[in-house]
Amino acid sequence: MKARLPKGYGGGGANNIQQLARQAQKIQDDMEAASAELESKEYEAAAGGGAVKVTVTGKLEVTKVDIQPEVVDPEDVEMLSDLIMAAVNEAIRAAAKEKEERMDSISGGLNIPGMF
Repeated sequence: MKARLPKGYGGGGANNIQQLARQAQKIQDDMEAASAELESKEYEAAAGGGAVKVTVTGKLEVTKVDIQPEVVDPEDVEMLSDLIMAAVNEAIRAAAKEKEERMDSISGGLNIPGMF
């Protein structure tokens, strides 16, 4: 006795593989376009109630550091360093989070190695 597949399954062999390849290519193209768009964006974060503001690109490169003059205390350089570090890290987290969310929405949550 021959096994039967449910309607819509099987019989398409090469066509199904070609369709799957086209879908994978579309996902990859969409992810590359989204990645390029995200890399061109800028993300800003602040620390110390706005005393230090940092801007990074979607490529995770710092492009601007804005320090309010009143927080520059020559006797407390360590605090200023901590504020800068906190602002930079927050801006990088914001950029990384948006990229992850965008890629997940494109891939439907699939983790496809080498896609991004």
